[in-house]
Amino acid sequence: MSQPNPPNFDNARLNPPWLLRGVVLMFGLLALLIGYSLFLLGPTGRTAEVQIERGKSASRVGEVLERAGLVRSAKLFAMYLRFSGRDKYLRPGIYRLTGRGVRVLAQDISGKAKPVSVKITFPEGWRLSQIAERLSENGFGGQAFLKLATSRNSFWPGYAKGDSLEGFLFPATYTFAADLPPEDILRAMTTRLEQEFSPETKSLLGKLKLSIQEWITLASIVQVEAANAAEMPEIAGVFLNRLEAGMPLQSDPTVAYALGKDLPKLDRAAGDFEADSPYNSYRVRGLPPGAISNPGADALQAVLQPKRTDEKGRKYLYFFHSNGRIFLNVDFEGHQRDLARYR
Repeated sequence: MSQPNPPNFDNARLNPPWLLRGVVLMFGLLALLIGYSLFLLGPTGRTAEVQIERGKSASRVGEVLERAGLVRSAKLFAMYLRFSGRDKYLRPGIYRLTGRGVRVLAQDISGKAKPVSVKITFPEGWRLSQIAERLSENGFGGQAFLKLATSRNSFWPGYAKGDSLEGFLFPATYTFAADLPPEDILRAMTTRLEQEFSPETKSLLGKLKLSIQEWITLASIVQVEAANAAEMPEIAGVFLNRLEAGMPLQSDPTVAYALGKDLPKLDRAAGDFEADSPYNSYRVRGLPPGAISNPGADALQAVLQPKRTDEKGRKYLYFFHSNGRIFLNVDFEGHQRDLARYR
């Protein structure tokens, strides 16, 4: 009679039942984690219109999409953007998107999908070239815009003289359709400027003996000269008094514009202020032939309502900035004295 085999205690010790159950549980949890992650990364089926703002981080973009129901986890979406490198190529604009999964959404907002509209801000005092550059950054034809804005054509407003719309593009925040042609962008910006042409404005211009072109040109200089809106009427007053007295404006920003330089890069020792240009207000009396920037409402209003005299009724003819202050003077001697004391 054969004897039964004794239990294999060595195998039981090597493979205890609890270890097997632990392995099964671990793989089960891992499968659940992977499944849940795929669920979070997967399509939601929702459709929504969202705005991707310029300069927003991957985390902020993820929050926008999560609030709209396009993704289930803002954090996972932000991680995917960074991991894939698409966070460096996010294209601002207003999109109509469908939650088709993290990968597809990331592709959509980094160049694959075309925004339905784009919100763009043009700051006060920007030059035409800067406006064109920002348009290009937002997917519009900046160079085509620049070409149209510097060659007279049928849609130019009648009050714009010369061969450039510099100064006539009102600085503001605009929302443009993604396929808006450059001529319509120009129309939108010049039309917004025309809202400033009230009957009261035209009456004040008549009293100042300024045309619309001259008003905008002077406001464009005031815009760049001023450190803040509060001192714009004072600077406008100085320039109006100088024009009345037949004095040159002697405005540094006009020289910078003539040379195509940024204001801090002007170099007197290099002869910048001797530049032979109709925009150089150190060499040419009167206003330049056109604007040097696109002024905002504060600068335009400052020219219409300037502060031209001191408490004694004497006309301001000089100013300079130092330590966050503006110093005004009615004569050259006082100007020199304050320069020596405060600059």
